[in-house]
Amino acid sequence: MRRIPYVMMYFLYFFWCPMRLSSYSDYALRILIYLAVQPDKLPTIAEIAERYGISKNHLMKVAHQLGVGGYIDTVRGRGGGLRLGKPPEQIRLGEVVRFTEQDLAIVECMGMENTCLLTPACVLKGVLGEALQAFVAVLDDYTLADIVRQKRSLTALLGVAV
Repeated sequence: MRRIPYVMMYFLYFFWCPMRLSSYSDYALRILIYLAVQPDKLPTIAEIAERYGISKNHLMKVAHQLGVGGYIDTVRGRGGGLRLGKPPEQIRLGEVVRFTEQDLAIVECMGMENTCLLTPACVLKGVLGEALQAFVAVLDDYTLADIVRQKRSLTALLGVAV
């Protein structure tokens, strides 16, 4: 049986399993979108979870972290809910992703627990690091306001009134 060289395995993994954001970051961005399309309302976590079909408990954790980061504010009490903590024009997508992603290391050698024997001579880490920087740099070029320009379509898809 022929063995695939270690470096080739990295390339196969990288190209067949493209980099993805965690569901945590996905949900964070969805919460922000939901709030941005309804700036005059105070939706609850339960409402957002129901609209997206996502676990309320999971969204509570995400919303809490967004609150810690100043991206959202919570209004307590009767009639309370969530709202953006700053204008959508000031919320950069790359910043949100860096805040919500615990580990952006897309291969082992980029992480703290690197055991790869090739690291001292391998150029792949630098190439993938450059690709990751480019990915986040593109996200930095966009704000929440940029991605909610089509408010009418988004509110219709979400089934909410403007």
